[in-house]
Amino acid sequence: EVQLVESGGGLVQPGGSLRLSCAASGFTFSRKPMSWVRQALGKGPEWVSSINHEGGSITYADSVKGRFTISRDNAKDTLYLQMNNLKLEDTAVYYCAKGWGSTAGGGQGTQVTVSS
Repeated sequence: EVQLVESGGGLVQPGGSLRLSCAASGFTFSRKPMSWVRQALGKGPEWVSSINHEGGSITYADSVKGRFTISRDNAKDTLYLQMNNLKLEDTAVYYCAKGWGSTAGGGQGTQVTVSS
């Protein structure tokens, strides 16, 4: 059974930082590209970033480019998202997803709230 468990969210002030984690199990993580997706209240899912299976190819949505960094540790079956200089509009539930450019999150997500 595929499981994706996100963690690391919280309440942060504008300009702050958070690091999200996604623990994966039930599939061969090291062979799969992975993505981060977010969904703000009342809106549809928004793709944030993707990374290929070995971490050598990465892409970001324009809205987060230069502020967010995706990475992975295949030895730990874990995906990460370092978020710096957070903005109010980054408030959303963040999910990890299997696949390149995917918006189909499979876990329960982790809430990120940016508020002053």
